Amino acid sequence: MVSSPKLRVAVLFGGRSAEHEISLLSARFVVESLDRNKYEPILVGIDKSGRWLLQEEALLLNAARDPRLVKLNQAMPGVLLAPHPAADGQGLQRSDATSGAPLGVDVIFPVLHGPMGEDGTVQGLLELSGLPYVGAGVLGSAVGMDKDVMKRLLLQAGLPVLPYQALRRNEWQRAPDAVLSRLSALGFPQFVKPANLGSSVGVSRAKSLRELTPALEHAFEFDDKLVIEAGLDHPREVECAVLGGDLPRASVPGEITIDHPDGYYSYAAKYVDGTGVQTKIPADLTPAQIDAVQRLALATFATLECDGLARVDLFLDQGGAWYVNEINTLPGFTAISMFPKLWQASGVPAAELMTILIDDALARAARKRARRSSV
Repeated sequence: MVSSPKLRVAVLFGGRSAEHEISLLSARFVVESLDRNKYEPILVGIDKSGRWLLQEEALLLNAARDPRLVKLNQAMPGVLLAPHPAADGQGLQRSDATSGAPLGVDVIFPVLHGPMGEDGTVQGLLELSGLPYVGAGVLGSAVGMDKDVMKRLLLQAGLPVLPYQALRRNEWQRAPDAVLSRLSALGFPQFVKPANLGSSVGVSRAKSLRELTPALEHAFEFDDKLVIEAGLDHPREVECAVLGGDLPRASVPGEITIDHPDGYYSYAAKYVDGTGVQTKIPADLTPAQIDAVQRLALATFATLECDGLARVDLFLDQGGAWYVNEINTLPGFTAISMFPKLWQASGVPAAELMTILIDDALARAARKRARRSSV
């Protein structure tokens, strides 16, 4: 009996955002989890200047799990993306001495976080090249990345979000006193976030008006638009993963508890210190609360036009009210990330999770190819 050839999966990671290093850690988990009886991984790293480079699997898998220590091999051959619907396997090509040699890629697995990767930009490139890819499309990626637009759509759909204000750099530079007066109406504490980043990059908690200005200045180092949210008094932080295309399903919820000097789920708490954060999967919730979480996660996923996968983060206040905090359309896959842990607890181990995501990407691409392009 002749076995079927393995699908060649290009794992795309790195990128030009401040979440570059976290992306490398996520890619490591994805590569480790792929079923080698079905898939042959091809590693493509995007450096911070935007170059696409082949990468060595051994270097990635043997790298440190500390985001301060991981990096791409800049000496590897470059990769070109075909700028039009390419023949099967020819969407990615080497750009070195064997220029034009196709890599034979069947599907792309983007493991990119933040702008220039999770925000619809890379998804648009892959659409133009006709390459199947894992995860949300251009629209879902774009609105899921921009926390301001995301919250507007959630509010329009009647989903609960905390009071917030959006702030653009030019307004802050033009009238800082008026901005501080406007933002003070949210009360304190406040959470100040770049509108288009994740992994808690650039996020600060301002406990008073005095702390608000440096928090705004810090966030503006990463983005030209900010989201400033009202803080809750000791909320519970609950996360739920969503998986699938036409018929998405929600995982069991998990809970994060914070006992870290930063006082919230900061970048340092997540990835650097390794202490002060505990996860409980499944979360200690009543059946009614679990149902509420899963319904909100699926409604958020549908409202934001997502596909394939997402992680929805929610708050539960002391009065029992739920609030949708945000969605991550390409959630982390690091060793501590909740998305794979939630599915593991829901009966979907990592290798099966990768297969489901890849199968969904291929099925969606097949449906697109079957559409009529002429009247």
